[in-house]
Amino acid sequence: MPEAKPAFAAHSKASPSEPAALEPLAAFDETAPRVVAPIERQDGTTLARLVGVMRRLLAPGGCPWDREQTYETLRKYVLEEACEVIDAIDSNDRGALREELGDLLLQVVFQAELGRREGSFAIDDVIEGIISKLVYRHPHVFAVANPQADQADAEFATAADADAVLRNWEKLKVREKGRRGLLAGVPRSMPALTRAQRIGEKVARVGFDWESAQGSRVKVSEELAELDAAVLAGNTGAIEEEMGDLLFALVNLSRHLKVDAEGALRRASDKFTRRFEHVEKRVQEDHGGWAGEAARDAVSPAPGSRRPGEHLPLEVLDHYWEEAKRAERQAGS
Repeated sequence: MPEAKPAFAAHSKASPSEPAALEPLAAFDETAPRVVAPIERQDGTTLARLVGVMRRLLAPGGCPWDREQTYETLRKYVLEEACEVIDAIDSNDRGALREELGDLLLQVVFQAELGRREGSFAIDDVIEGIISKLVYRHPHVFAVANPQADQADAEFATAADADAVLRNWEKLKVREKGRRGLLAGVPRSMPALTRAQRIGEKVARVGFDWESAQGSRVKVSEELAELDAAVLAGNTGAIEEEMGDLLFALVNLSRHLKVDAEGALRRASDKFTRRFEHVEKRVQEDHGGWAGEAARDAVSPAPGSRRPGEHLPLEVLDHYWEEAKRAERQAGS
């Protein structure tokens, strides 16, 4: 198999204060028709329009806000747009997904244009980089006769299943980038549950894993017992450490059970939010709101009412919570 090629050729760099000289490109014309082909004929050629829009926004006389942005200031928007894509997926709303994918794509084009301005890379370098990576790491799909391939390359020519693809991917990644720590490619800025699950997936590929979900479940009980001991001892530092260990063990159990831990917790949070919104609505109806809010005028106070400033009894709130649960069950039946 050929050695991995650089994603793009080296470019001369301009001074950070002076954008690199740009070759003349067709300027974006907002008055020109923007035809979109039917879905079955779309091939990505309209990406050039978005690049043109971004160049126009960043050019002299463009948008003052866009022209002030840097890689660092855009960081939060990349995360925000990625999260909105996830929300659209979870909502099963294809219209929202189309829109949010566009917003995320804008972040890619925006940063590629910043790269063009400083002379380090541009959008075609980004695209060629990922194409080269995909071709190189899918030899079982893009099989090209290579007279220089040695016997070791034969193992990558086929992949019996998805697990084999992932194992080959990691091995090819080592050949491409050189030997690094197995976990070096897991971003520290990932959401903690997602990062923990990715760590578990990666080490499992080299055999560092429980043989079954049962072993992982025993580990959860072990970590819970250690957390109980830390709580009993009143050791704040140990409590935090053992809580982290317990969460990590639960993520590993989720992985063994084919459950996405991040998605499971997100859906649990959504469920809690829905039910609590019902509780809040009932508190407003029966008691005029939470403690500290203006009490509503009522001829006779509802059962469980409290004096101003006092919280409602937990049994009252729990009654509303059970109402929400019953309503969910009835809606699902």
